[in-house]
Amino acid sequence: MVHMTAPSLIRQIGIIGTGKVARAMALALGKHSAKPPMLWGRTRTAMEEAIAQIGHGVAANSLAALVQACDVTVIAVSDDAITAVAETLAQAGRLDHAPLVFHVSGSSGTAILSALHSNGALTAAIHPAMTFTGDPHLEVVRMAGAHFAVTGSDSKAAARAHGLIRMLGGVSVEVAETQRTLYHAALCHAANHLVTLIAGASGALRAAGAENPRDFLAPLVRAALDNALERGIGALSGPVLRGDTGTVCAHLTAIEAGYPDMLAPYRAMALATAEELARQEPSALVRQHMLHSWKIIQ
Repeated sequence: MVHMTAPSLIRQIGIIGTGKVARAMALALGKHSAKPPMLWGRTRTAMEEAIAQIGHGVAANSLAALVQACDVTVIAVSDDAITAVAETLAQAGRLDHAPLVFHVSGSSGTAILSALHSNGALTAAIHPAMTFTGDPHLEVVRMAGAHFAVTGSDSKAAARAHGLIRMLGGVSVEVAETQRTLYHAALCHAANHLVTLIAGASGALRAAGAENPRDFLAPLVRAALDNALERGIGALSGPVLRGDTGTVCAHLTAIEAGYPDMLAPYRAMALATAEELARQEPSALVRQHMLHSWKIIQ
């Protein structure tokens, strides 16, 4: 974890993109900009809507004009569009004012910004580990205290990035260039697959006759989440932990008959749970026996 002194007032913030993250960043960083934030989007309408929502800002005439005018530029576009945006920005030529240019993608590092780095920019990847819902005012509050994964192209870029996060009230943690994809996969596995898991469980509960699945799941899942964050696999309970293969097999039969959409996810998670428990077992012989017992659910 790195703590840096917040940088001095920024001359002008540039925001590339008009989506949820772009608007939140424009609002948060715009408070520290001597000039209104400059926004660029694919359409004039999108830029005007974004500016109207955050309450201040100016539309950029081009990406080249934006990166030349701003000393901090945020690339907040879809992952697949970052490379094209960076290449277009690089066409603006030498950036003698050494701006900080960063993207907010979780899975990519600074390599995709190498052309900008060669042109004199300080480049970084800064990923806020939070979800954005489209309410920039609320998200500015949430960013204070949120964790941000930082990868800098060099020590100077990293220092600027850490300082910027301090300005937002966040906590910065360095993630190596080579580990960005694994870092992002871990977050997606936890957050995105949790949504899929709850959706499947809700569907199965409805199929079982429960009209309000949330009433059953909310206290159970919240307690399980808190316990898992605190204790890891030590928070596990249920038939896999107890070795009740008969119960799990009965579950699979019932799921196949009553809600088959959950069959593959349930089977995969039961096996993953058994494998994780086996990894915790110090005896190789016991591990082998445990996994052999659970292969019956494949």
